[in-house]
Amino acid sequence: MARANAAYYAGRDPLGAAGDFTTAPEITQAFGECLGLWAAVTWTLMGRPDPVILAEAGPGRGTLMADALRAITQMMPDFARAARLHLVETSPLLREAQRARLPDAIWHEDVAALPAGPAILLANEFLDALPIRQFIRRGGAWMERFVADGAFAERPAPDAPLPDAGEEGEIREVNEPARTIAAALGARLAAQGGAALFIDYGPAESGPGDSLQAIRNREAADPLGDPGAADLTAHVDFAALARAARAAGAAAHGPIPQGVFLARLGLHSRAAALAASDPGRGARHVEAAARLTAPEAMGRLFKALVLCHPGLSTPPGFEAA
Repeated sequence: MARANAAYYAGRDPLGAAGDFTTAPEITQAFGECLGLWAAVTWTLMGRPDPVILAEAGPGRGTLMADALRAITQMMPDFARAARLHLVETSPLLREAQRARLPDAIWHEDVAALPAGPAILLANEFLDALPIRQFIRRGGAWMERFVADGAFAERPAPDAPLPDAGEEGEIREVNEPARTIAAALGARLAAQGGAALFIDYGPAESGPGDSLQAIRNREAADPLGDPGAADLTAHVDFAALARAARAAGAAAHGPIPQGVFLARLGLHSRAAALAASDPGRGARHVEAAARLTAPEAMGRLFKALVLCHPGLSTPPGFEAA
């Protein structure tokens, strides 16, 4: 999965009408605007540090951050002046698209390369594309599933990072890069301050199941077919990430459903305002907000999780119901 996805993202722009899939920032500008103002309020809770790193991991075409910065500049100019923009992106093609919209950014190959200091990190549909390991329970032991000659095979996995228990045939997925990022961010945020907001899809609690999937031309594809030609993803284990961050000294809030989170941030009000100012496309703005928040669409499967300094007040959107 790691090699296939690296090749996939390095050689194409997968987003938009001509791409393989569409993410929330491409559906409506209100998404990025709400996240930008979320970052601004969080910066205020942090004590308004100046300078502060404003970073995004997996920024796609730069749409989310461009929308976020527009809202920040209009509503919170002090934050806009204090923010230093950093983007985590490995694809040369996507970096060029980002540079067109965000010429003042500084680019990095991974989250660990971000400079020291208080930081606010945004990451939408970033973790699901990181490589996973799959394990299956056979005869009272964990076997690792791997690909050989275009098909799944199994081998003993004495190093499986799982409890030594499970039902026969049960499949478990472990995203070791995501856990490493959560642990490193947890240590960083506990020591230097800040918050990291992750929005992605997956269950609220850790559990068994095979969630590996491939998307090509907006349709499900064979994960083992034509490596590098489809986007490979897997559900995010939010509970495991929260545990890793807490073990490193950070606090974790959530996960909560994306629909609940965005509604608390005022997505519907913003969509209504956009509809009123753009009557020709008014229905489109309202429909986009519904798509992101409705439980039967993206509102329940997608979740929001924030990692932050343990002394930070509860970030906006994560207040107890």
